[in-house]
Amino acid sequence: MSKLSNKVTVVTGGNSGIGFGIAKAFKKAGAFGTVTGRNEVTLNNTVEALGDHFIGVTGDVTNNNDLENIFKKTFDKFGKIDVLVVNAGGIVDGVPMGSINDATEESYDSYMDLNLKSAYFTVQKSLPYLNDGASIILIGSSAAHRAAPGMAIYAAAKAAIISLAKGLSLDLLSRKIRVNALSPGSIDTPVFGKIVPQEQLEQVKQLWIDITPVGRQGLPSDIGNAAVFLASDESAFIVGTEILSDGGLTNISLMK
Repeated sequence: MSKLSNKVTVVTGGNSGIGFGIAKAFKKAGAFGTVTGRNEVTLNNTVEALGDHFIGVTGDVTNNNDLENIFKKTFDKFGKIDVLVVNAGGIVDGVPMGSINDATEESYDSYMDLNLKSAYFTVQKSLPYLNDGASIILIGSSAAHRAAPGMAIYAAAKAAIISLAKGLSLDLLSRKIRVNALSPGSIDTPVFGKIVPQEQLEQVKQLWIDITPVGRQGLPSDIGNAAVFLASDESAFIVGTEILSDGGLTNISLMK
């Protein structure tokens, strides 16, 4: 039997990049459910690629009414929710990252709203629809463990995500709902094109490859495979912790 056979999943931000990789891995493992995103075109393309067992629900995770709609539509369609992947986040469109010298209150709020506040309320709004014994996977980042230029706000939000996995697990123990964080390292997705000029793209990717001990960037499927494990009953004794899927970036030094 497949690891996620008959499990209903919701993957926020499942219409591209890491989220799409997770959704594809879930499908392969026997799950079905909902992927979400703000871009209706890419969301429709994603649902077509995933096949009949997945639906797409357009929504902005920073809007609580949209979150309510995502979970209600999923429950109305499938009758239950077993797995929630809180993946939506990352770069705020039109708001560049920068040092504390350049940040404004508005840019700070934008990054915290997308990468921390939305995660908290995604979980909260899911609770009336989640099965007891469900698995919640919060997508963190290796950035929570390593300082990088211009990324202090984003990294702080992702560090808080790792802490949320602990606190929310405690809050939800009575329902046997497990909350864990899954933190990617450098993953080869279209996000690089949003933050790096096209002429520098391959050079920046190579820099990440050079400092990643396994000698390559990760793929969305790498994160998808780890998410399948955390969503499955095989990880039933793993609660309130973080799995780093970063090719050794955080814990192994390549200094010579």
